[in-house]
Amino acid sequence: MRPVNLIPPDERRGDRAAMRTGVFSYVLIGALVAAVLAVAAVALTSKQISDRKSEVAQLQQQELAAQAKAQSLTAFTNFRAAQEARSSTIISLAQSRFDWERVLNEFARVIPSNVWFVKIAGTVDPTVSVPDGPDIQGRDSISGPALEMQGCASGQDAVAGLIANLEEIDGVTRVGLESSERPDDSQETGTAAPASGDSASGNTDCRTRDFITQFKIIAAFDAVPTPAAATTAPSVPSGVPTTGGSQLTASAGSGG
Repeated sequence: MRPVNLIPPDERRGDRAAMRTGVFSYVLIGALVAAVLAVAAVALTSKQISDRKSEVAQLQQQELAAQAKAQSLTAFTNFRAAQEARSSTIISLAQSRFDWERVLNEFARVIPSNVWFVKIAGTVDPTVSVPDGPDIQGRDSISGPALEMQGCASGQDAVAGLIANLEEIDGVTRVGLESSERPDDSQETGTAAPASGDSASGNTDCRTRDFITQFKIIAAFDAVPTPAAATTAPSVPSGVPTTGGSQLTASAGSGG
């Protein structure tokens, strides 16, 4: 005879009960996985933010250190800039300063023995006023330095020789002759020549003989740049009186 178990299946202890399955279990598992992923993402993001903040703070400290170092070097930078500016100014003035000493040394060497001067004036600019200097109208047309001279020579040939010698001075670009007259030329125009040249009394006519020629000459140095700062008093050879300022003047009586 075959045995039959009359206990319901769900109340049997020895037999394995069937597993209960449904949608709820899958939803629960999905929620747990999502929660784990969210926690991991939050932790990772928080760590990245913390690292970025630390990096920003480090960069700010480096910036402050660089600014402090730059401020400590500002004094040296300013000093260097001032030094370069002064050096540039000195070089510019040295290159553009008119060398009156050299010009007058060369001028003294080219004066012929039969020529003498009553007035000499040297200026670097036509606006410079020279007290009791030669009255030469052509000075206004020369923008650069110029050497004005008034005197006498033994004749017209001597005046021509002086002009040729002046053109040999280094830096002279042109020599202009404003006038060259003998006593008889003055008499023809109604001007009588005095017997002697007395510069102290205001008479600068040095034509004491009939053959003596009085001239007014100007030598221009057009190619020489001379800024306002270069208008200092030039050096003059011994024996030639000068006045201060930016001009060179000299006056003398007649002589050989």
